[in-house]
Amino acid sequence: MKKIKCSIGVIAYNEAANIGKLLDALLNQELESVQIERIVVVSSGCTDGTDDIVTKYEKKNKKIKLITEAERGGKSSAINKFIKAAESEVLVIESGDTIPAENTVERMVAPFADEKVGMTGGKPVPENDPKTFIGYAVNLLWKLHHHMALRSPKLGEMVAFRRIFEEIPPESAVDEASIEAIMKEKNLELKYIPDAIVHNKGPENISDFIKQRRRIEAGHLWLRQNQDYEVSSQNHLLLLELAIQEIKRNPDKLHFLFGTAILEVYSRLLGMYDFKVKKKNPFKWDIADSTKNLDHR
Repeated sequence: MKKIKCSIGVIAYNEAANIGKLLDALLNQELESVQIERIVVVSSGCTDGTDDIVTKYEKKNKKIKLITEAERGGKSSAINKFIKAAESEVLVIESGDTIPAENTVERMVAPFADEKVGMTGGKPVPENDPKTFIGYAVNLLWKLHHHMALRSPKLGEMVAFRRIFEEIPPESAVDEASIEAIMKEKNLELKYIPDAIVHNKGPENISDFIKQRRRIEAGHLWLRQNQDYEVSSQNHLLLLELAIQEIKRNPDKLHFLFGTAILEVYSRLLGMYDFKVKKKNPFKWDIADSTKNLDHR
């Protein structure tokens, strides 16, 4: 059986605490129909020793390649460097602050045997404690993302795509959505893979939650204006329907859900203000520090 060859791009900014665990997880993937040709780490302005850790892995394994950027140019710019460096037919992008399950790459890349498939995305599973308010809010958003993606694929955190373009707009703050837009323009299918698990960590405090959601909203407004594309999470009626379903599933968490809705609306208004009034496009965004403490093993 001919295997589908892929390269994985890890986009990293000060990921010393996680990069070793992530590279181990990628090197130990359970593969059947898929072959990983290269793992390219694009390190952008790292000052915490990330490059030293990757260099040690690079010396021990020829699959691994380190590309360094002296200054951060934004995640989309880093992704473009990965696309330029990789030669595989299918490319996978993963953030440096996530960890894939042992079979995630196989499950995300195998669907490309179907030539109609242009892009796939896994299911992000946050490590945040759902018993706290912010932990509940983070888990709720990813739960809604899951139900949304089952109806209309909304892909994020870790995605794979067919190599049919040379770059994405470097000024895009919502890189995965920009790739979605290109695939839809080429009439290729988006496919959500709910059993392809990628572990991540959401914000742990209200300030970081707002900072992250505000940036994402401004990024989606930029996407709509410049690539004429809107992801399913911008469908307010769908969000309302899914929220009502969540109330029916967990009526005892109504106060948490109401608080999350207020935070989300407030963050989106701030993002709208940033984009429409301040003319700000946050493609080189401030990092929400509390999202960097992924404890998954």
